[in-house]
Amino acid sequence: MRIRELVSLIRRRRAALSERFDLTREFERLEESCVPSYIHANPAASATSWWRLLSAARLHRRFAAVGPILDFGAATGELFHNLKVPLVTEYHFVEQNAYLAESLQAFIPEAVRQKNDESLPKEAYAAVFALDSLEHNKDIAPIIKRLTAALAQDGILVVSGPTENWLYRLGRRLAGFSGHYHLQTVYDVERQVAQLCTPVATSYVPMRLMPLFRISVWRKPYLQ
Repeated sequence: MRIRELVSLIRRRRAALSERFDLTREFERLEESCVPSYIHANPAASATSWWRLLSAARLHRRFAAVGPILDFGAATGELFHNLKVPLVTEYHFVEQNAYLAESLQAFIPEAVRQKNDESLPKEAYAAVFALDSLEHNKDIAPIIKRLTAALAQDGILVVSGPTENWLYRLGRRLAGFSGHYHLQTVYDVERQVAQLCTPVATSYVPMRLMPLFRISVWRKPYLQ
């Protein structure tokens, strides 16, 4: 996707989110999601959030096969709008927040909602995304096990999360986010993913020397 197309897409999505949500009234209700970051008035805060999403989409284009995907902790499904349609044959998602799930399905009528339990289909997905979601859970090992089991044999798991370093914490304060709902760092998450998967690639936002977010790709070990 060219720069002009990306800018146009982000503007459209920001407008759609701004029309649906009133951050003045709903900030606390939405703070745990990425929605406030996507439409934040601070350009740096908003750009960083979209950058993380675009990095995940780029890794998907590079490493994933054609097939269905699962978006775990999908919020409003912004990932879907950044993926290449020919690569994605079906879009499934897991979102525990009913308000966000309702909004996602209004934006993406063809989306299929799944539960975060043993009913997740086994070996079904060409890619599973867990973007800025696993760190909200205290016990993530069972979740990672279910997500890995849902991967097709040649599937990829794409994980992202905040580093929680001093720059990240400073940026959150400057952007007005005060909630403390991250129970893990991305490093904690990756250590547990590594118990079941093998790393393929890692990307950083904004840079490797001082990352705010890490985005990583994983495969089942028998494919290495």
